[in-house]
Amino acid sequence: MAKKETARAARQQLADVPQQLAALASMSVPELAEKYLEVYGEPTRSRNRDYLKKRLAFRIQELAEGSLSTRAVTRIAELGDKLPERWRMRQVEDAKPAAPSPSAADARAPAADGRDARLPPPGTVLTRVFKGTTHQVTVREGGIEYEGQLHRSLSSVAKLITGTAWNGFSFFGLKAGNSKAVTS
Repeated sequence: MAKKETARAARQQLADVPQQLAALASMSVPELAEKYLEVYGEPTRSRNRDYLKKRLAFRIQELAEGSLSTRAVTRIAELGDKLPERWRMRQVEDAKPAAPSPSAADARAPAADGRDARLPPPGTVLTRVFKGTTHQVTVREGGIEYEGQLHRSLSSVAKLITGTAWNGFSFFGLKAGNSKAVTS
């Protein structure tokens, strides 16, 4: 009997999708935040009404009609960090592939030795030509060596070189699989 009631409730929710989406338009921000907690299972930090309405509409439809295929999730994982990490990890978790692909792993997680996993192995020399000057940094166990000094991050070295804030991985060509700046 419980299965029949569960199936009936599921059918009711499927038929109810247009009404649920229409109801979002008249909800206040606290009501949207409560609905977000209900459908995502976690609270939201956002108080942007339009953002919450869009996210809720997507999730309501996703729950009613199903999520992306495993093939699509795999392709998304291959595209890497061009997508928000939270979304990518939720999609991978929902799909539950047999063995997680290396590209689906959290690229920002520290390696086994505590270093940033995005950095090449210690001893690697990264080269960048900026405004006609060649700059070389060496990846070390404790940081990044540039001109005889040890720095905490590639970004701090990039800022030192350019005078403005840069993403160090982008500056040294380590994003999106670009390995032309790496030399050993």
